Amino acid sequence: DEDGEPEPSYLFGADVVASFLQRHDMDLIIRANQVVEDGYEFFAERRLISLWSAPCFRGEFDNAGAILSVDESLTCSFKIMKPVKSKR
Repeated sequence: DEDGEPEPSYLFGADVVASFLQRHDMDLIIRANQVVEDGYEFFAERRLISLWSAPCFRGEFDNAGAILSVDESLTCSFKIMKPVKSKR
């Protein structure tokens, strides 16, 4: 858009997530590139995770960042990076 902010390409609901996962024989979608306040956010009965790794994005948001780890048994865990206030 005019402000240089990216615009969403597609909006979708939990029904689309469920259909996609079933069609592709998958259990979980992990997506990024959308700022979420806590660094990660579940959607569609925890079958989709939005992940964001940059705390205090652009200095404009008070969001946390998160790193997702998946172990050998496919258990997911998150490391949260809290926002740090700038001393300006």
